[in-house]
Amino acid sequence: MIPIQLLSPTYCTKVYDSKLDDANQLVLFYAQSLLGTPYAAHTLEDEHQEWLTINIHELDCTTFVETLYALTRTTLDGRYSWRDYADNLEQVRYRDGKMGDYASRLHYISEWIVDNRNRGNLEEVTSDLPHATAMMKTIDYMTSHREAYLWLSQNDTMFVKIRNIEEGYRNHRIPYLKKSYLTNKQVKSALRSGDFVGLVTSIPGLDISHMGVIIKDEKGELYLLDASQTAGKVIIEDLPLYRYLSKSKSNIGIREIRIMR
Repeated sequence: MIPIQLLSPTYCTKVYDSKLDDANQLVLFYAQSLLGTPYAAHTLEDEHQEWLTINIHELDCTTFVETLYALTRTTLDGRYSWRDYADNLEQVRYRDGKMGDYASRLHYISEWIVDNRNRGNLEEVTSDLPHATAMMKTIDYMTSHREAYLWLSQNDTMFVKIRNIEEGYRNHRIPYLKKSYLTNKQVKSALRSGDFVGLVTSIPGLDISHMGVIIKDEKGELYLLDASQTAGKVIIEDLPLYRYLSKSKSNIGIREIRIMR
């Protein structure tokens, strides 16, 4: 039985009866099962210690994606204990797959992608998309907004640790697909349902402003399945992905990430 408090034995039976063994299909299965789950920010933050927080009753955009990864990886591995799920969550959330202090968490999605790609957990397929491009950007939002982060505002040692991590992402090459191409037929065909998607932002010092899952309708139109702060829960956004991104000038494109089999 899948070892998640939210999931009943009946639900687990549906997972096995479905015979799903494809990562993207499993991501969609679990994502749709979490529709309606309340949104909550800062569920990983504790002013005293870093914990391997496991909370699927409240999700933000990042913990939603990490939960989907851990559920899918646990299922693909044929491992069904609570510990297996927790191990996979730790693997995707922390640098080198090991929880340490606050700075060991992969706060920036660019580092999250690089670290998990290097360990065979994820692959970025953005550069393979038609019309994909790249830009150079320095990622230092956290230390530039020290007062917004509890650990950084109160702890000089942690501030220095995060700043040292950011040093590795000065003039970092970020592959992305400009949002204008999301109406292109070739691009729509190339993007897969069940892939993770990061919304690339023009905000100085920041790489990704939001994450979710790509889902296509029967006509092949792209939508975002996400933990929405605006809606206050996990939803499928009403607007097609291009129109959703176009609501904000700071949304300039996307990155596409896939679970490696």
